[in-house]
Amino acid sequence: MKQALATVISNEKILGELERPHARAISGSWIIWLRCPEIAAEAKSGQFVMARCGEECTLPRPFSIHRVNDRGDIALFFIVWEDGKGTNWLLQRNQSDSVEIFGPLGNGFSIKPASRNLLLVAGGIGIAPLLFLTDLALNQRYSVTLLYGTENASRYPESLLPPRIRLVSVTEDGAIGEKGRVTDTLPKYADWADQIFACGPTAMYLDMARRKKELGLEGKPVQISLEMRMGCGHGVCYACTVRTKEGLKQVCKDGPVFDLDDIIWDELSLNT
Repeated sequence: MKQALATVISNEKILGELERPHARAISGSWIIWLRCPEIAAEAKSGQFVMARCGEECTLPRPFSIHRVNDRGDIALFFIVWEDGKGTNWLLQRNQSDSVEIFGPLGNGFSIKPASRNLLLVAGGIGIAPLLFLTDLALNQRYSVTLLYGTENASRYPESLLPPRIRLVSVTEDGAIGEKGRVTDTLPKYADWADQIFACGPTAMYLDMARRKKELGLEGKPVQISLEMRMGCGHGVCYACTVRTKEGLKQVCKDGPVFDLDDIIWDELSLNT
């Protein structure tokens, strides 16, 4: 783990405001590129960093590493809640400003040596850590299919996705691509996949765990990235503890990537 005073290379808004009648409003989504070669050199797909977001935020905030380039920069893709202090501070950073971060943290995704066909499943902002994995996999000549599901047409721009990826778009209202939940498309692609990697809301994981056979996931290695509230980011505060079949684990230290079958989902669903 490295601590760095990263320099802002760019900070771009890519999605606008989103009113949600039964949930917190979203002010928009941003991608911020930070120059921090010491962290970029060690980063693995699925890992995250903690960022200190101004004096009003006592605790640092966790952000998935979205992308890494060969110039020593990392990208963070983040949504800004209307009342989110940390993300509102981060969106106001300009080119050449500094952001204090430390990382990379946690355990990331791992591709098995024998795998060739990789199926990625992104629900909403769960696309954030999967593009780093996509870039690495395509560079190593794996075949990658991305199932990307959102509620509506407000979604990560297709123009920012790697051109060699096979994209399957799903929206719950049918505005783009197939209509329904992203997990409903799994039976069409699961058999093709040697490995499956997923990131999304807990409800998506619950659906995958409870309908494994129906969705074609029986016998398939499935890695998922959990998002939990974190205090420290490196296993000291125990705020992100989850129960697994091997006992209590910490998302920041033992995850955020776990095997789908390892988590006791029914218990987790009661606490989220």
